Amino acid sequence: MYKYDDFDHAFVRDRNIEFADQVARRLSGEITEDQFKPLRLMNGLYLQLHAYMLRIAVPYGVLSSRQMRKFAHIARTYDRDFGHFTTRQNLQFNWVKLAEAPKILEELAEVEMHALQTSGNCIRNTTTDQFAGAARDEHSDPRPWAELIRQWSSNHPEFTFLPRKFKIAITGAQKDRAAIRVHDIGLHAKPEGFDVYVGGGMGRTPSLGHCIRTGLPGEKLLSYLEACLRVYNRYGRRDNIYKARIKILVAALGPDEYKRQVEEEWARMDQAKVDAPVAEIDRLKSFFPDPEFKAAAFDRVAYQRAQTADAAFARWIKNNTNPHKRDDHVSVTISLKPVGLPPGDASSAQMDVMADVADAFAYSELRVSHEQNIILPHVHKGDLYALYSQLDAVNLSTANVGKITDMIVCPGLDYCSLANARSIPLAQDISQRFEDAQLSDQIGDLQIKISGCINACGHHHVGHIGILGVDKQGIEFYQILLGGRADEKAALGVITGKGLPAEAVPAAIERVVRLYLDLRTSDSERFIDTLERVGRETFAGALHEPA
Repeated sequence: MYKYDDFDHAFVRDRNIEFADQVARRLSGEITEDQFKPLRLMNGLYLQLHAYMLRIAVPYGVLSSRQMRKFAHIARTYDRDFGHFTTRQNLQFNWVKLAEAPKILEELAEVEMHALQTSGNCIRNTTTDQFAGAARDEHSDPRPWAELIRQWSSNHPEFTFLPRKFKIAITGAQKDRAAIRVHDIGLHAKPEGFDVYVGGGMGRTPSLGHCIRTGLPGEKLLSYLEACLRVYNRYGRRDNIYKARIKILVAALGPDEYKRQVEEEWARMDQAKVDAPVAEIDRLKSFFPDPEFKAAAFDRVAYQRAQTADAAFARWIKNNTNPHKRDDHVSVTISLKPVGLPPGDASSAQMDVMADVADAFAYSELRVSHEQNIILPHVHKGDLYALYSQLDAVNLSTANVGKITDMIVCPGLDYCSLANARSIPLAQDISQRFEDAQLSDQIGDLQIKISGCINACGHHHVGHIGILGVDKQGIEFYQILLGGRADEKAALGVITGKGLPAEAVPAAIERVVRLYLDLRTSDSERFIDTLERVGRETFAGALHEPA
């Protein structure tokens, strides 16, 4: 993982000192909330319904055990003993006191972390595949490129005040686990270069990104990104916040015309002043070596015997591990979606245990996924039962990754001042309806994503089943979308049927699921495959109670 150099340390220290002064002036009344707002947002501090929320940057989702322990300490000391992991692979503390925010940032700097550019109209945290550097299907490690983008975009003078926030995602595997087609810029790193997708996004006007270039050499990545951003910064709508994202500009110009302008801008700029030298790219790659893999022989017989003796462990192995590039290792996903609890939340005690098991079994490294779970990217198969036992002791052994209760869920109206409806209670109700392990495994891969408003922080547009909370004359209603997906076959879900009150949604979802089980041609045919085969209208009637 990348380690700060002297410049990084000084840069973060100076920004923290500056922000501490801004907070002091706000507390003294020297500046108003309106004056303070753009300053706090540049430092990741939001004012939500009940308190300030601080969003911590976790660059491309990579964490050390030391950093996770710091999160646990902050949760205990400055928050209400928990944190919320987000779809941008970051962490949010939802109950921060304004006077204590500078101290939190000071403590984060001790472990090479900050909250810069986690808000505001700038380039946000670049996200990537949670299994980067470990996955068997990977052909290019995206982490060094994500770090390169982080360094280029941090405090970039030209892109600090864009028309709207800007999000970049990278994958380097055959399977897209980074949802690149629904980002402002999505990058697919391949041996022959990058495929560049532009103009994706969710929210009020959902759109899939358009591929405007293939085979872009890595050494030309930054200059091409700069050309893409310059065209957007020049022509993006600043007069209307709802039309300010790059997807609106690409739609207005058309992908071909947008590409033409980018290529024209790229050709006339001094690319050498922007692009990183090959030696610098190689230096960044050196920060992401394989760990010194455990050399112990893998006892396959004992491994199988443990699964036979413990059915819960066997189910966890099946659902929560991912193939590793080494046969004797796997990547483990720690589900933060226990039935009946807020998805994505972890207590300080759980964070401490995750740090402990990372040290004991995973070379001290963790990842945050955009699905709001935690990953141990490298775990020797011989250590899995000991790992599972420690996780089970603190309610971190839920074996539901990729299943119907493994939902992406935004904080909703319980926290967010922008929300129209609650998300967390609805997710809890749905998870309790499908808590039976046998039923969950029978259903298989089915992704539910819930947003409390049109801003789509819960990614409802790309859920196999998406749920959008709306306000209907002061009453919380939910629109159901069917057919979305965020993988390499990305598609946007479509609102199907009339909106439903909260109490009717879990039963409606169950009717849709039961119909799927009746319609599928085999146990291996996933919900999304059945829906695409028979059409979403086949399921429309199931959303409502029979007359």
